[in-house]
Amino acid sequence: MSQKRETRRPVAAASESSGPDTAPEAGHRRRLDLRADCGSCFGLCCVALPFAKSSDFAANKAAGQPCRNLQDDFRCGIHATLRDKGYSGCTVFDCFGAGQQVSQVTFGGEDWRTSRAAARKMFDVFPVMRQLHELLWYLTEALELDRARPAHQEVRRALDRIEELTRADAATLAATDVPALRGEVSETLLRVSELVRAAVPGRKKNHRGADLMGARLKGADLRGANLRGAYLIAADLTGADLREADLIGADLRDARLEGADLTGGIFLTQAQINAARGDGSTRIPASLNRPAHW
Repeated sequence: MSQKRETRRPVAAASESSGPDTAPEAGHRRRLDLRADCGSCFGLCCVALPFAKSSDFAANKAAGQPCRNLQDDFRCGIHATLRDKGYSGCTVFDCFGAGQQVSQVTFGGEDWRTSRAAARKMFDVFPVMRQLHELLWYLTEALELDRARPAHQEVRRALDRIEELTRADAATLAATDVPALRGEVSETLLRVSELVRAAVPGRKKNHRGADLMGARLKGADLRGANLRGAYLIAADLTGADLREADLIGADLRDARLEGADLTGGIFLTQAQINAARGDGSTRIPASLNRPAHW
């Protein structure tokens, strides 16, 4: 984890998001707040979440139980060698900045070790906040897409509503009906997707929710394709054209992306990229970072 221990500001206030929907500075601000800052978090992903012994995790861990590699200062003791030690799952996970929001805003810098009364509440709120921040990531991207301008007003209303919710107290957050909220936002994001992909020439492939595990898609023309929720685990996508493809929820674990072009891919996240296998020739959106293990 990061050596820093500083307080980050909360996600952008609703008043900040009411300006021009294409303002790059507003989108940049939100993007920063939706990136994990481990130095401002109390290791919540290492405590709140459970994991089972598998190829991704070297040991079992129950929800609310600190990982055995978590140090007293909330840093990971094997951060530099997670993959070598059998914890590749940790290198894939992305909280979208929910960790610092819960640690520094919802609980005002009160950590779970010194405040046992708050610990259970923090652990319950963290998964909720992560999902809210994930939705904010998608909505922020939607406002940056010029082709989705007809939907921007709808997008902004959803974004403002969720940003307000992220500043609520722990009880309100824990009581949030996240599946219902995701369903509502999904309709808005689907409209955005259709507007963006409609500008792509030719007939677009529809693989929404498809089982494409291990599929041989080398060099495939998937530009503007609907790959929402598709299972692309271990699929061969080397050299594939995935520009403007809707990749929201697509499972890219161990998918081969060497030489693939994902520029302009819609609703692609860092976690999806981290889980895939790419190299220096893989083209990814500018908002994402090339994984160190590629």
